[in-house]
Amino acid sequence: MASSEASVVVLRFGLLAFIRAFCSLLNEINHLCVVSAGQLAVGTCEIVMLNRDSSVPRCTIARQTARCACRRGQIAGTTKARPACVDVRIVRSRQWCEMAPCLEGEMCGLLFNRSGWTCTKGSGHIKTVTSPCLNTVLSPVT
Repeated sequence: MASSEASVVVLRFGLLAFIRAFCSLLNEINHLCVVSAGQLAVGTCEIVMLNRDSSVPRCTIARQTARCACRRGQIAGTTKARPACVDVRIVRSRQWCEMAPCLEGEMCGLLFNRSGWTCTKGSGHIKTVTSPCLNTVLSPVT
């Protein structure tokens, strides 16, 4: 094989390796950025069910179910009155106000048994948040 033919072969293999590496990189980027239908991007949450009961005067009971795709060391929680991934340490210690669950201008307060929290506006409007899930003990993250 002549020298020029050998360099063309090496160039083709080099180009082929480059194309494979480039396609592999694009595949990784596509996997990280594009989420197929029904999947959540890592670190995000969505509300899948929301029920409101206004049968009691001046009181609305809202129940919501959220689905989250949290990173390692995080768990589904609430930030600014929306579902969010929060540090699992907050949930284990039941220091709910550390996840900033209330809206801007509301004050967060723990319930006496740490089963939830309240968000209080300056006007005296109080929103109380509790959940049967909040009372379960989480196993250590390994």
